[in-house]
Amino acid sequence: MATKAPREDIDESRVRVGDRKKRAVGVPAVLHALQISYEQMGITRSVQTLLKVNQKDGFDCPGCAWPEEDKRHVAEFCENGAKAVAEEATVRRVTPEFFAQHSLEELAGHDDWWLGQQGRLTHPMILDEGATHYRPISWDDALQTIADELRGLDDPNEAIFYTSGRTSNEAAFLYQLLVRGFGTNNLPDCSNMCHESSGSALTETLGIGKGTVSIDDVHRADLIIIAGQNPGTNHPRMLSALEKAKRNGATIVAVNPLPEAGLVRFENPQTVKGVILGGTKMADEFVQIRLGGDQALFQAIGKHLLEYEAEHGGVLDTAFIADHTSGFEAYRQAMADVPWRELVAATGVPENTLRRVADLVRTSPATIVCWAMGLTQHKHSVPMLRDIVNVLLLQGNMGRPGAGVCPVRGHSNVQGDRTMGIYEKPSEAFLSALDEEFGFTAPRPHGYDTVEAIRAMRDGKAKFFMSMGGNFVSATPDTAVVEQGMRNLDLTVHVSTKLNRSHVVTGRRALIIPTLGRTDRDRRRGTDGSFAEQKITVEDSMGAVHASRGRLAPPAEDMLSEVAIIARLCALLFDRGAETEPGGPVEGVSAGSATGDRSAPQADWAALEADYALIRQHIARVVPGFADYEQKIDKGRTLHLPNGPRDARRFATATGRAMFTVNPLVYPFIPHGRLLLQTLRSHDQYNTTIYGKDDRYRGITGGRRVVMVNPKDIVELGFADGEIVDLVSEWRRPSTGSGADGGVEERRAEQFRIVAYDTPRGNAAAYFPEANVLVPLDSMADVSGTPTSKSVVIRLEHR
Repeated sequence: MATKAPREDIDESRVRVGDRKKRAVGVPAVLHALQISYEQMGITRSVQTLLKVNQKDGFDCPGCAWPEEDKRHVAEFCENGAKAVAEEATVRRVTPEFFAQHSLEELAGHDDWWLGQQGRLTHPMILDEGATHYRPISWDDALQTIADELRGLDDPNEAIFYTSGRTSNEAAFLYQLLVRGFGTNNLPDCSNMCHESSGSALTETLGIGKGTVSIDDVHRADLIIIAGQNPGTNHPRMLSALEKAKRNGATIVAVNPLPEAGLVRFENPQTVKGVILGGTKMADEFVQIRLGGDQALFQAIGKHLLEYEAEHGGVLDTAFIADHTSGFEAYRQAMADVPWRELVAATGVPENTLRRVADLVRTSPATIVCWAMGLTQHKHSVPMLRDIVNVLLLQGNMGRPGAGVCPVRGHSNVQGDRTMGIYEKPSEAFLSALDEEFGFTAPRPHGYDTVEAIRAMRDGKAKFFMSMGGNFVSATPDTAVVEQGMRNLDLTVHVSTKLNRSHVVTGRRALIIPTLGRTDRDRRRGTDGSFAEQKITVEDSMGAVHASRGRLAPPAEDMLSEVAIIARLCALLFDRGAETEPGGPVEGVSAGSATGDRSAPQADWAALEADYALIRQHIARVVPGFADYEQKIDKGRTLHLPNGPRDARRFATATGRAMFTVNPLVYPFIPHGRLLLQTLRSHDQYNTTIYGKDDRYRGITGGRRVVMVNPKDIVELGFADGEIVDLVSEWRRPSTGSGADGGVEERRAEQFRIVAYDTPRGNAAAYFPEANVLVPLDSMADVSGTPTSKSVVIRLEHR
């Protein structure tokens, strides 16, 4: 039998700190995954569900976006994948009776872990203006409330439509059509906060905002550099691919401020070697780099390669450079000009180590560079990633087996959502195809990204917020500003599977709309009255699209899928008859626009709700690469999307070639007596979902409000290991146009325990979402606008 939901929040006084682990996965991971599964699902349901994870006839894991090989294991999931499945497939339920028993004020007093542990939502709920409790509302009335609110806006741009990365291709495509049919491009999403920097850098230099490798390339690489990423916690199935690469002779270089167990040794629980013989050593070289020093590392590699070429020759792929790139000479001169002493200062790594790593690149016939949030959430992230591309271009490591860029995505369909048009700055080609397919004119002005959306809410420019999945309040920076912005809104709407922080920080009115999850069976009633099971599709981190079909009975018989919710909203907003529904049309306003000057998209919304294959037909006519969509995903097949750099060394850039770029060296300045903080996940966590109280691999158990600091820094700053302190961030606002000093802003996070940890001098780490309050809203990466959550200047204060 599954266990009941916890009654109390995490007791931070019970935090315990032990030795960090030097190996990952193994039998302990299996036992922990089974324990969580049992607590949430019970034994029988756990077995039935876990054996369908990532199977061709099953459902895609709702966790990370790491791809599957064509041949699947019986148990094709990792520890954190099992936790993600258990959280969604739990037998715990949050019913209308739950909301009657718990006021909004009480719920807001609980922590994120407690909220998420209560179970699956079962019924639409509304919080009336001035009410103390949510109350149940019918499906029809809930959707009509949304439609009426949208029709009542003075301008479509007063509405914000957020998307989480777990939304399916079909739902994402229909959602962006709803939003553009309504008249805005306000489509912020979680990509804005994670890999937007990757997309910006790669689109400019390679002509595609995605990675350029396949899972087979990982297996065939000679050298794999893993920078700013912790696969043992965030993408554990990646370890199996790395192990296979090691068996094939690959060298692995880990680049990170913190030593992480998954890149020390991997004990594969599906092999005798992993269970009995001690597993596989992963990283051959660990480069413990200072936060924000990665650009300097890759400039050091590029500088060494060019110096060696000048002296000995034979390093560069001169034919590739001549035939497929632009900007090489300017890059070569820039690397000649940067001094080694500055590269050493920026990285905190000795010159001989930098050259040793560069020699591994020099002698490698096929190199892949992987990265994640450790590289994308700095002010200089985009130039940092451009410099990774520069290094790979020098040796022609693009468009050949075992070589290329590999930005490792988080949510299991965050890349697919962007492919489907969830983007505030859509291309003209995409909008033109959408117009032609649906017989309307989509808006052209760019919409709000996540930071701009928060500013609009803060400044009173937005009145309506809808989130398709996700936990916006806990995922975003500058928590106090975000919460105030949400409270400024007239209506907040969250389409969710489980209770989270965003449900208790509301506008004047609020709706919670429950929906089917990835594990749930989705049966839609057709126009003839019969039921048919539906499948959805997702895109993994390497551009492969495959089907997913849930198998569990939904939490409630009348539960709607995301597709059904969106399709019904489209019918209410865009069908001509819907204009006479309760709430009525605003006089002079046509369906699909709050301003009345645009036609609405035309489609049979009921048919799309009943048969998702019809949505896929629309996608195939609008989105390049999806020809024969249905056939290519049938019977467990995979649709591999076209990738110009990988497939044909074709680069859709401004020059028509892969672009070397010149990027002035930037690295963070840490004032005296201060630390540079990065926010990160614990092991019992996936994004904002808190599975448990422990960070097993780092030796921290029982709590989350900790700050990891180098032992020498603790002493030098006058503190003690284990002391409870406040963290205060300091951000100097840029000077105004008149040259006046913008001043220093401070933000405070209270009661964090100091943990002495192996991190570079001057660097620190704490978990999000607890530390998000310290991240200034206006501190963003240049070009991409991504919040700088890996580069926050803080001071410690005694309590």
